Amino acid sequence: MRLLFKCLVVLQICVLISTVSANDVKTTDVYARIKAGIDAVSAINTHDHLMPFEKIGNRDRTDHGEGMTLRSIWAGSYFPWIHSLEPWPEDGSFDTWWSKAQHNFANARATSFYRYLLPAFQDLYGIDFDTITPKQARSLNDRIFENYKTDKWLREVITERANIELMVIDAYWARLDFTTHYPFTVALCNVTSVVRGFHPSEFDNPLDNPYEFARHHDIKVKTLDDYLAVLDRIIVSAKKGKAICLKSTLAYNRTLRFENVSKERAATIFGRPRKELTGREIKDFEDFIMWRLVELSAKHDLPFQIHTGQARIQGSNPMLLVDMIQENPKTKFILFHGGFPWVGETGVIAMRFRNVWIDSVWLPTLSYTMARRAYQEWLEAVPSNRIMWGSDTGTAEGIYGATLFTRQCLAEALAEKVVRKELNEQDALRIGRQIMRENALELFPQLKERLWRK
Repeated sequence: MRLLFKCLVVLQICVLISTVSANDVKTTDVYARIKAGIDAVSAINTHDHLMPFEKIGNRDRTDHGEGMTLRSIWAGSYFPWIHSLEPWPEDGSFDTWWSKAQHNFANARATSFYRYLLPAFQDLYGIDFDTITPKQARSLNDRIFENYKTDKWLREVITERANIELMVIDAYWARLDFTTHYPFTVALCNVTSVVRGFHPSEFDNPLDNPYEFARHHDIKVKTLDDYLAVLDRIIVSAKKGKAICLKSTLAYNRTLRFENVSKERAATIFGRPRKELTGREIKDFEDFIMWRLVELSAKHDLPFQIHTGQARIQGSNPMLLVDMIQENPKTKFILFHGGFPWVGETGVIAMRFRNVWIDSVWLPTLSYTMARRAYQEWLEAVPSNRIMWGSDTGTAEGIYGATLFTRQCLAEALAEKVVRKELNEQDALRIGRQIMRENALELFPQLKERLWRK
């Protein structure tokens, strides 16, 4: 009888823990304390696309002149990736736009691409977008327009409201320019374009063009060896410009399976325009260059951020990188976006290889539920000092929303583990601080000289 009673008590406790964990962890004191601790962390954002203020896009011609609007914020978000958004009308009237645009959101209410912006509208403007009225929408639009007349709004929201101390910028619009435009931003070296450098005709943007870089530095490029020397020089210049890592977004263009192609094979391809090459030859050259970049990453001690997962999904599974990771143990690989939807695969790669870090950048915005699950799975497989985060957007509202989403998602994942007795609360708080800040400072020690908060 006593044994039966004990079993029933244990069963009741398990049911209670399961119920709280699965359904309502945000109502617990444990969650409140962990969330407060994570919110207090002055974060290091490892990846964003914040443009120089004057270049921030999607500005509209309005009754009051050109500027940022409510449409601009949604157009600059990830919402248009999954749903159409009404274009700005020719008459420049917000009311004309809203009369149609207000119906754009009905079928996306549950999506993370919609919901990640809601905290920005609520916390920064005091408006519940789910129940917004035409009058509130017009007021919100007017306030956005006023806020973006100077960059003061960006600085306030990012550094104070979102509590971000430093932010690493992927300047995909000027990949070989390592200038930073805000005191809280840090450069990286995006090497996506240089992989296709088999011929100068591949480039039309001088700030992406390795041949233009070579001309500017008086380097003649006639052979493959010359081109490899240019790549080395680019990375040297990036490091001198305080860039802290390399970055590739090739997953949007091609498979992540990079073969270790011989130099002799690559030399037969170099110097020939695309029209003279087969698809196989182009891939072989790109593969060869990618391996050389991975080696340069180790040589110059600049970790390599690689976009994995949601892109060209038929070739973006991070498992395709395993051979290259295994053969380059001195290179520090950072697998972006948790490999979504292959979060488990990403975890096992980091579990198997100590030269791999996981960056959850963008994942809560892609799927909040999967991100919460991923944090828990990864922490069961990977040391907690090899997981990071980033916001991966480009407006004050987007950065705020993505940051809040990440803090909340991480707090939920950790609180659930504490409630289930899989982690003590002190360790959960420490892990939260690691992911939001300390792991980036450990992997990128150069950042320490850029810290500005006391």
